[in-house]
Amino acid sequence: MMKSKADEEDYWNSSKFKAFTFDDEDDEFSRLKESKQAVNSIRRLVEEDEDEDDVEKVSWSGEPVGSISWSVRETAASNQRTDREPAFPKINTDTPTLSKSSSGYSLSALFKGKTKGGNFSSFTDSLSDSSVRLYAPELRKPKSEYKDYVGDWSPEETVQRMQQGKAVSLEKFRSLQDKLLLLDHAVSAHDGNVITAVLIYLKRTLSKDVLFRELESRQTALRHFIHYLTETRDQRLLLELLRALGRTEDVALLQYKEHLSIADENKRRDFLKSCVSLPFPAEDAAHVQDHFTLLERQIIIEATDRQAERGGKVEIFHKFPRRASILNMPLVTTLYYCCFYHDTESEGTYSSPLNIRQTFKISEKQYFVTALAARAKRRAWSDVDALFTSRNWLGFTRKKSPLSFQRVVDILQKNSAPTQVLQDYVALVDDAELRIGLAQKHKCHDIVISTYRDLKDRQLLLGYRGKVERGSAEERKIDELLNNTV
Repeated sequence: MMKSKADEEDYWNSSKFKAFTFDDEDDEFSRLKESKQAVNSIRRLVEEDEDEDDVEKVSWSGEPVGSISWSVRETAASNQRTDREPAFPKINTDTPTLSKSSSGYSLSALFKGKTKGGNFSSFTDSLSDSSVRLYAPELRKPKSEYKDYVGDWSPEETVQRMQQGKAVSLEKFRSLQDKLLLLDHAVSAHDGNVITAVLIYLKRTLSKDVLFRELESRQTALRHFIHYLTETRDQRLLLELLRALGRTEDVALLQYKEHLSIADENKRRDFLKSCVSLPFPAEDAAHVQDHFTLLERQIIIEATDRQAERGGKVEIFHKFPRRASILNMPLVTTLYYCCFYHDTESEGTYSSPLNIRQTFKISEKQYFVTALAARAKRRAWSDVDALFTSRNWLGFTRKKSPLSFQRVVDILQKNSAPTQVLQDYVALVDDAELRIGLAQKHKCHDIVISTYRDLKDRQLLLGYRGKVERGSAEERKIDELLNNTV
């Protein structure tokens, strides 16, 4: 229906809506209306002019379409529809008609903070509906409110947290003063794990010169750092640290230990030769020299014996095949090897046991024990006997040993010496009680009978007679002694 100009002016004057003007009287509402039309594509609020009052579009719940609460509810509903089958919104049958009065808010009122009834309210009040609050996002507290996340701890508190196994960040300690204070607190806590953790951080963030200088005055931390570098096998940094501290002997020892990682015997020998000139103490320098000499000699002996074994012309290698290489073996093992395979060689050869003894200044007792074990292992009993035989200046021979004969008997027994051989050395034990005990243990009956005879103890002889076999030579010998005793 077309209206006349007068009616049109009367409509706008009587309505609460005003015609569009360039005045600033309601400029805010104009901008809001334009924004609403552009974003939500809402049609004009008034399409029909039959009624003087305008009609707002409302949703099924009675909320204005396009309002904030409507938008929040629609968003929540769309999220819920993703988890279940689509369905129509529930219609409230208790509300037969929908009118403007069922909604207490308009779009402009929400942003102006004013209800239709004239009461002012905040924007958040419009979202106070319980159904809306269910879908409003719950914001976490900012991390700045949590001291644990920020890590705003003093060095002392940081150390305490580390002792408790809590997560901390050491990156906040940037100045040298803070880092050293952190290290001092770690040392004061007497916790090795904490000290090591702080040292690892300092190793990563400080220059070597500064770190070495500060550790020099902190001996506890220094020991932990040296142990850490040793365990992690950081040889290069450890050598630099020891040199910076002026610990030349430790540097030499550390370099010497590197020979353990060299597998090739010739390269190891050459490396040991270079270690001889390192600044060792006098005693250690002698050991390094002996190590080099021993390996050099082992290489020569090993090459010679391997060739002889392959040639098949040496009888002892047929009778007792070699079970292992002599390379990198200890000195005593090398001496035993030479006593076993090269016992008869002259002193001028590298493999001679006497040459080994003289070169490395082996004591008489050590040499005697090793030679005795080697000869007993070969079951060369005549060679064993030769070890004990000595001549005096009158030409008389007697058996002499740097060891006690009790120890000699033990060595022979471990190498399965026969009773007759054991008996010869049991008889040389000076103490009668000890001699009887050894004789009984190794069943050397003649030694027991002879000792009881020397003691002139008839009761002991009678008692021992019951321990020997009936009709044996030992029983007859006891009977003979008992019959001859007055």
